[in-house]
Amino acid sequence: MYDVVVIGARCAGSPAAMLFARQGYRVLLLEKARFPQDTLSSHYIHQPGVALLDRWGLLDELRTAGCEPINHQSFEALGVRLDGFSLPVDGQRTTYAPRRFVLDPILAGGAVASGAEFREGCAVNDLIFEDNRVVGVRYTTPGGAEATERARLVVGADGMRSLVARKTGAPNVIQHPRMTCTYYTYWAGVPAHFELYERPGRWIGVIPTNDDLKLIMAYFPQEEFSKVRTAVEDAFLEAVRTTTPQLYERMSAGRRVEQLYGTGHQENYFRKAYGPGWVLLGDAVHHKDSITARGITDAFIQARSLTRYIGDGLHDDAALNAALKRYENDLTDTFLTFYQGALNVAELRPEGQTEMLRRLVGHQTLIDRYFSTLSGACTFDDFYNDELLAVLDQS
Repeated sequence: MYDVVVIGARCAGSPAAMLFARQGYRVLLLEKARFPQDTLSSHYIHQPGVALLDRWGLLDELRTAGCEPINHQSFEALGVRLDGFSLPVDGQRTTYAPRRFVLDPILAGGAVASGAEFREGCAVNDLIFEDNRVVGVRYTTPGGAEATERARLVVGADGMRSLVARKTGAPNVIQHPRMTCTYYTYWAGVPAHFELYERPGRWIGVIPTNDDLKLIMAYFPQEEFSKVRTAVEDAFLEAVRTTTPQLYERMSAGRRVEQLYGTGHQENYFRKAYGPGWVLLGDAVHHKDSITARGITDAFIQARSLTRYIGDGLHDDAALNAALKRYENDLTDTFLTFYQGALNVAELRPEGQTEMLRRLVGHQTLIDRYFSTLSGACTFDDFYNDELLAVLDQS
C-alpha cells in the first residue's frame, strides 16, 4: 500500500509527488503518456514558478536544456507600448518558456530522484471506494493488464477533464463561460523577445522557447471558434497581420516549423478540491483562460501548498481533513484575483485600461510593477500605491 498515489505526471502531479516523497512518504506517480510527449501549453513560467524550480533544485537542469532566458517584456495596445519586466521573486527575475516535452520529463525526473515510483503509459480507469472513501485506483498497464494500487490519499492531477473529479462527483463551485479560443505554432528565424499585442477582439503573444524557436499565439473571441477552426491558418495569419504588422513582417522573413495547435475548450472554474481519500490539483481543481499563461506557475504553487499543509499529518484523520480544508481555502485566496484578471483580459476589450497604461509611459518603476501584478511578484493592492495614484491624478 502506498501513502500517496498521484494521477498525472505533468506540471502539478510531478512536483506534488516529488514533495510528498521528500517528506518521507511512499509515493506512486502514474502517467498515461510516455515521456517525452508534447501537450497543449502556453509554456511560460512566471517568476514565482522559476523561484520554486530553483528551490527544488531543478532550475539548472532547465537552463541547460536549451531554453532561452527571458528578461524583457513588451505590451502594445491601442497606440500604447510598455517595455519592462516583472520584479524578481526570491532573487529570480529571469523567466523561461520551455517546451513541454522538455519540462515535464525534468519534473518527473525530480520526483523519481526524490524517491517516488514513476510508471508511464498507465491509464487510470477507475477509483476504488470503500465506505464512501477513495482507497485506491484501477489502471491499465503498458502491456494491457489491469492493475490496482491502494493508497491513503489519491491525488487527481489529471487535467481539466479529470477522472478523479468525475468519479467523485466534485462540483464546480465557481464557474464562468468560455471566453476565447486560441491557436499557436512555432517559428524559426524570427527575432523576438516576450511580446504581447492587443486590439479589440484579438490578442497576439510571442514567447521565446527551446531551440531558438518562437512560440506565436493568436487569441480570438469564443464566438468565432466555429469559423476560425474551418480556416485556421488564414485566420491565424490575418490576426497577426492586423494586430501587429511589424511582427507579421518578421514572420514573413522566417519560417513556420510545426503545424498549428489550438483549442476552443478553455474552461473557467474552481472545483470542490477534496473529499474522503482524494484531492484535486492543477487544472483538475482550477482552470482559467490561458491568455495570461498562469497554468504552469499556478500548478507549482498548488503542489507546494498541498504538501506543506499535509506535512506529517497524512495518517491522522483529523489532521489530514484540516490540511485539505486549508488547501481548499488557499486556492481561492491565492488564485481568485488571477482568475478574475484572466477573465478580464480574455474579454479582448483593451479600451478600458488604455488611459491608465498611457499614464505609465515614462515611469519605469510603475511599468515594472504593472508587469509584476501579472507575474504574481506584486499584488494589485501594492501596485495601486501613492506613486501610481499621483501619476493617475496628473492632468
